[in-house]
Amino acid sequence: VVLLDALRFGHMSDQRSKYIFDYVVKGISDYGNRIGVPTVGGEIEFDDNFQYNPMVNVVCAGLVKKDAIVYGKAPIVGDVYLLMGGTTGRDGIHGVTFASEELTSNSEIEDRPAVQVADPFTKKRVMEATYELLETLDIHGVKDLGGGGLTCCLSEMADKGGNGSCIDLNKIPLREENMTPYEIMLSESQERMVFAISPEDVEKASEICEKHDLSHAVIGEIIDKREFIIKNGDEVICHVPNVLFTDAPIIEREAKEPEKVIVDVEIPETNPQEALLKLLASENITSKEWVYSQYDHEVQLRTIVKPGDDAAVIKVDDKTSFTIGTDCNSTHVLLDPYHGAAAAVLESINNAISMGARPIALVDCLNFGNPEKPEVFWQFKQAVSGMSDVANKFSTAFISGNVSFYNETEGVTVNPSPIVGTVGVLNNDYIKTMTLKEEGDVIVVIGNTYPELDGSQYYKEIHNVVQGYPPEVRLDENYAVSMEIQKLIQECNDEITAVHDMSKGGLVTALALMSIKSDKALTVDIASIPSTQELTQDEKLFSESNSRFIITVKQDKVDTVEEILKADSIAYAIVGEVTSDNFIINNGSEELINIEVEKLVEANTTTIENQMA
Repeated sequence: VVLLDALRFGHMSDQRSKYIFDYVVKGISDYGNRIGVPTVGGEIEFDDNFQYNPMVNVVCAGLVKKDAIVYGKAPIVGDVYLLMGGTTGRDGIHGVTFASEELTSNSEIEDRPAVQVADPFTKKRVMEATYELLETLDIHGVKDLGGGGLTCCLSEMADKGGNGSCIDLNKIPLREENMTPYEIMLSESQERMVFAISPEDVEKASEICEKHDLSHAVIGEIIDKREFIIKNGDEVICHVPNVLFTDAPIIEREAKEPEKVIVDVEIPETNPQEALLKLLASENITSKEWVYSQYDHEVQLRTIVKPGDDAAVIKVDDKTSFTIGTDCNSTHVLLDPYHGAAAAVLESINNAISMGARPIALVDCLNFGNPEKPEVFWQFKQAVSGMSDVANKFSTAFISGNVSFYNETEGVTVNPSPIVGTVGVLNNDYIKTMTLKEEGDVIVVIGNTYPELDGSQYYKEIHNVVQGYPPEVRLDENYAVSMEIQKLIQECNDEITAVHDMSKGGLVTALALMSIKSDKALTVDIASIPSTQELTQDEKLFSESNSRFIITVKQDKVDTVEEILKADSIAYAIVGEVTSDNFIINNGSEELINIEVEKLVEANTTTIENQMA
């Protein structure tokens, strides 16, 4: 029912990066819009380290009745494999091999055949036929064809069912002539599905496939020996045990912490208002409306909260919805893989909580360089450890995901990017957004701010500094704050009018984005924000410490919220209110920022449009 995409590119000042960005977005919108599945969110980062290795990660979520779940396995001996969908061609051969090697400047030409050719119209028919097959027949197993093509799909289905497979290549519908057995079995042509069904259901299944104008064929059967047999007519060309495909030995790789070099850099004083405007216009904070406006995010009529908030909210029924979003600060992971990856999970969970949801499941895509390099493998191990610690603390399970290694080109490694998606469940009466609602609503900051500017967008964009130690994940404290927000929404639903968690750009950027989203002004004094340490003005404004939230509360209901926060010993401060004036930030008696909301909007909404014009 929904798609999301997490994207990484080089800076748009590089013409090739801009070209790739443009056509990746066009590809996503073209395919997603035609198959009728809304693309409801995601996130984008731009960095030099993605110039030669852009990344596209996709999350897909669906709805299924618990008693209608069908697994990707072949459990019954004597069943047959029905291959349905697009025909098998030479596109995508060695796709997974291509994805598991370092690239060079010649890869675009040499490895182009490894890229699959997509056909959204066929995909839409495959989807509709699959739904009908699942509703009409007793399907014992189903699996789509991805990396490794038929070889991986069939061996995995059989092995998970405790059985084996016998396949006849002559039965497979081909798109091209003279394809070798090797090419047929490794083709990664898109829009293909394999079903494990009873022989007596073949006729009905064929009728359904023909109704949707899809090629189909029975290409083999499930056998009782855990072996993988491939025939070409009467000739046996492959006969091996499943274990060779499905249980490869684990390689014990060396992990070595890279040397950390920190240069003493003097950070000059800056004008807070000028810094804020520059941050709002920076590629990593600017509005991504140019991107998501190209996506159909309302098809199926389930999207309650649309792209641009902390997460999307998707309707299940009249009482229940789910939230879904993705997160990762790749710069933070580069500087400290443990805390950066842990923070990716924490931020993704917090986004769900901000919308009023209870996080229930996590997915990930772990994007790293060459694991044969000890420093890269150390990054990977640290990241997984950090992610695991946060997930366990919140009792939120990782239910799916994948790992993408070898994201390197001619020695340039991507910033390690463990992309995390979180699904949360919520009652439709408790949906919250970051939009400021009414003049006079009181602004409350919840959670401690620490002197944590290393790795921040402020240092990166304003001072061109990327080094040091990013914000630390303080598990117990962060957990307590996040759970408190969940509790407040449940117990003070009517009193709380807006919720937003802080991330890139810190407190002042989060406040500005709330003003921009609602076209409303505010006045805030940062002098008394919660902290256990002395903070500089820059740290108050731009620190990116984890698990901090901004909530707005109806003026006559503040006491109710304060009582709960005090009773639970949660750090908070009342810092201001929503107004009809300008966007004003004070530090005690000193006015730091005083600007019209329209100028914030202009700064935040024109960067990508101007670059792509």
